[in-house]
Amino acid sequence: MKHKIMLAALLLVLPTALAAQKSDKWTEWGPGGLTGGGWIVRVGYVIGGTSPLPVPAEIRAINSFKPLGGITFGADYYHMFTRRVGLQAGVHFFHEGFSTSADVKNYRMGITQGNNYLEGNFTGVDVTNTTLTGITIPLAATFRLSPRWNVGVGPFFSFVAKGTFDGEVTDGYLREGDPTGQKIDITADNPATYDFAANMNHFYWGLEFVFDYKAMKHLNVFGGFDWSLTSIFPKSFVTVPFNMYPLYAKIGVAYRY
Repeated sequence: MKHKIMLAALLLVLPTALAAQKSDKWTEWGPGGLTGGGWIVRVGYVIGGTSPLPVPAEIRAINSFKPLGGITFGADYYHMFTRRVGLQAGVHFFHEGFSTSADVKNYRMGITQGNNYLEGNFTGVDVTNTTLTGITIPLAATFRLSPRWNVGVGPFFSFVAKGTFDGEVTDGYLREGDPTGQKIDITADNPATYDFAANMNHFYWGLEFVFDYKAMKHLNVFGGFDWSLTSIFPKSFVTVPFNMYPLYAKIGVAYRY
């Protein structure tokens, strides 16, 4: 009888002990009390590029794509409303860029060859370099998958203080004005260049997807993907007749207060 009483007591206490242990895990990885907030200071590496979506028929082949790399750093304030659901917002600095080479046909271009500026349809090889430097303000709804894993999604708003979009065209020809215009040969020993930095947008917005993994008590490993829904050129800029969207991923480490 004594053993039966002890077993019954154990069965009553065990679920409570397991629940307390589980709750302690959530509390251990913060915030304390399962709700509340704090700050996360981040630094990370950025990789990606600016791409037309969808890829236009004028781009026949991508010969090379070289992310120039970049950096992001900043801080987020987070607040957990329940054990799993929260919100975070911050301010981040970023610098990002890429270089690409593509075979194009009847590609609308404005180019400089010698002292002459020409517009028309180019067929040949186009090499483009792009960089973006500025600040972004992300706002994300977050969800804790477990005591250590947190994911989020929400809008971001960016201001680009400095942007570049330049390159050269070679190994082909330009039909001046339209596809039936005068043919102007552009060779490897006499390439033509372009620079559209002055025509770029300075404000962007889009969607950000993020995750945080609590690797240590105050150290996070984080990652994310920023998908701009704003083209780098305004609709009034007709030299590039299709939208170009910045698409960048990031990964890094963060200190959690």
